[in-house]
Amino acid sequence: MDLKANKKELRKEKIRAREALSEEDRIRFSADICGRIVRTPEYAEASTVFVYKWVRGEVRLDELEKQAASDGKRLIYPLCVSQTEMLAVEPGAGDDAWTDSGYMGIMEPVAEKGTATDPADIDLVIAPCSSFDERCGRLGMGGGFYDRYLPKCVRARIIAAAFETQRSEEIPLGEYDFPVDAVATEERLIRR
Repeated sequence: MDLKANKKELRKEKIRAREALSEEDRIRFSADICGRIVRTPEYAEASTVFVYKWVRGEVRLDELEKQAASDGKRLIYPLCVSQTEMLAVEPGAGDDAWTDSGYMGIMEPVAEKGTATDPADIDLVIAPCSSFDERCGRLGMGGGFYDRYLPKCVRARIIAAAFETQRSEEIPLGEYDFPVDAVATEERLIRR
């Protein structure tokens, strides 16, 4: 099986595993993961934090967003501007600052209401994933958005948020796959 097919099969398997979690477990585990992230030195030292809005069984970052706002951190979010590229945007204020008709139905900040952020100004990225391994290999959702964007975040530390059920023995990595610095799960923090 070639690399692309191998990744596609593994992605499907781990998304099914993540979606098999009960709603109760997903909420509890997500809170544990958020707590683990906010206890890291990467979080403590960050002033600008790039986070995502969860969809389809991903780790929910609600608790992290609340804590970051309380800690005075600047939260920015992905905005997909094409089938391959995304920007980091700090949302504006008000109910009309967000749209749920973004790429693949993901909630995104409204570009005209928010402020674009230079990726070089990001201190910490919390990235979603479909799977991870013990070496901090990260398998995304297949669009390549983060693998193209993360190299631009030259000073940022990158932590993937995932459930233990998403762990793989080994992530098949290609030359453009971008490793993360750490993976936070409900049980532990794995560092590269």
